[in-house]
Amino acid sequence: MTGANQGIGAATARALAARGAAVLCTCLRPRGPGEGDAPDPYHAARSIDGEEVAAEIRRAGGRAEAYEADLSDPAVPGRLFDLAEDRLGPVDILVNNASGWIQDTFTSDPADRFDRPLRPVTAQTWSRQFAVDAMAPALLIGELARRHRARGADWGRIVGLTSGGELGFPGEVSYGAAKAAQTDYTLSAAAELAALGITANVVQPPVTDTGWVTNEVRRFVASSTTHFHVADPDEVAKTIVFLASDEAALITGNVITLR
Repeated sequence: MTGANQGIGAATARALAARGAAVLCTCLRPRGPGEGDAPDPYHAARSIDGEEVAAEIRRAGGRAEAYEADLSDPAVPGRLFDLAEDRLGPVDILVNNASGWIQDTFTSDPADRFDRPLRPVTAQTWSRQFAVDAMAPALLIGELARRHRARGADWGRIVGLTSGGELGFPGEVSYGAAKAAQTDYTLSAAAELAALGITANVVQPPVTDTGWVTNEVRRFVASSTTHFHVADPDEVAKTIVFLASDEAALITGNVITLR
């Protein structure tokens, strides 16, 4: 489980553990202060140590380990699987939730409609976003498939998290593009790995309160014709856990949009 120290990732790790799964909670906490002059609640939420989530799971009687790793390093996916197998056993479920989230734009606007700072698209913003949101999921899926074949397994689940819309993701253009790439990798996996008993689906959450939602965001959702709810992370986790269950055996190759 990547990005498991807060928000949807932490909620999903707890929910999977409650269903009997042993969970490797991986994350990378941001370094330094958040963007902007005022304290950033979202930065604070992302700075939680993944061990806090793993310890909570263990206190509830589950099995969990935490590991902090930078998914932009292409060597990390293999190390994560080695660690999971050594401490928890073979990996059957992969949830690609982590993000190198950064807001970049083709406009000259200094901030978005919610006063979050914007920056122009650069090689740096592109590489940071694509390394974590596209390359890492692809390598993790490949690692799962390779090890699955090697041990002759016949059951597996892959769930990715995406965001964006028909017209990309204005104001978060590299984020949206990287998530679109991850979606393609996951849907390709659904087709290519079906014979191995692996399903692969993508969940697009609604606006979810992971620490960044303000009253202005809530007013935006209330007035929108396409956004219906501000969700709690636990609500999104229920869908992810269902897709990782035996009951979802026939659900694969889908992008499931939650509203």
